[in-house]
Amino acid sequence: MPVKKELRPGITTGAGAAAAAQAAAIMLFRNEIIQKARIINPRGQEIIVPVKSVILQNGSAQAVVVKDGGDDPDITSGLDIVVTVSKGGEGIMINGGAGVGLVTKPGLQVPVGEAAINPVPRQMITEAVREYVPEGVGVRIEVSVPGGAEAARKTLNPKLGIEGGISILGTTGIVEPMSEEAFKKSLVPQISMAKAYGFSSVCLTPGRLGEKWAVEKLGIPSEAVIQMSNFAGYMLTACVDLGIKNVILTGHHSKLTKIAAGCFHTHNKVSDARLETLAAYAALLGAEPRVIGELLKANTSENALEILRHNHLMGVMPMIAARAAQRAMEHVFGELRVGVVMFTMGGEVLAVDHNALEIGREMNWRIQSGSSA
Repeated sequence: MPVKKELRPGITTGAGAAAAAQAAAIMLFRNEIIQKARIINPRGQEIIVPVKSVILQNGSAQAVVVKDGGDDPDITSGLDIVVTVSKGGEGIMINGGAGVGLVTKPGLQVPVGEAAINPVPRQMITEAVREYVPEGVGVRIEVSVPGGAEAARKTLNPKLGIEGGISILGTTGIVEPMSEEAFKKSLVPQISMAKAYGFSSVCLTPGRLGEKWAVEKLGIPSEAVIQMSNFAGYMLTACVDLGIKNVILTGHHSKLTKIAAGCFHTHNKVSDARLETLAAYAALLGAEPRVIGELLKANTSENALEILRHNHLMGVMPMIAARAAQRAMEHVFGELRVGVVMFTMGGEVLAVDHNALEIGREMNWRIQSGSSA
């Protein structure tokens, strides 16, 4: 039996920035070059971080640490985190340079107008340099990430209103290679942002295509549309925890059909009951065994949809939309009103349940009955 490889942990962007800041401070105030920084995370754990380079220039010091995400798939892995430390001002001031995003929307941990360097990384940077800064001397610390603006386009930063670069993140300084929990947590600030804009009714959708449909086809404000990836159950619970009252689930019918079957983690490696669900509801409408067999053998959900359409069974889709809404409300013990809007791959509204129509009417969103019945 093969031995399972142990996955290698990495460091957060926050830990990388703290390590680079420490190396730069030691160079500036002690004229020493270190090859490894030793920083302490909020748990009191020591983290040893390799330092790529340190230079002294024009009265300031600059150090570089390479972001290493370990075996965790991370868009920021391999980027240089560059920190410049210079004398001036009062206390320890931290700001972002090129490649670090600027917060432009409310609802995040960092106020609007400030660099997207979260509170824990700011704390770790401060603690990493404090003992090397002489008493009474102020320092300015600038964190920059070459290539950060390009990397940020592949993250949720544009959606969250963080412009021009990545965020400096991390609560422990350590990236655990089992990253699903961290990924789920990274989605939740979208809910906080929607709340900050005054929305207690929001739209959850699996990804960018669903977001586009929600905004363009249904008239839902972009600030109220939240990407949930495959984590429908987790995000529904997060909505309850953050005081959301109404949720409309939108997206391609294949993902939402899984929710109708009680699957609240919709990745195909975790759950896939789409064809079975379609076949079961087709049977409820009197489909012949031959048609049920065709549905179970369909290559894709779109192929199954064509089978339903050809056999005049499109009434299945409103039934599944209503069932998905019911299962979602049961998942959070009735603490949310949930509606469902299902789309075809071409972006046409396929099915809408009663709750979605009600929520849309209350919010003045353009939600109308689908075309499947």
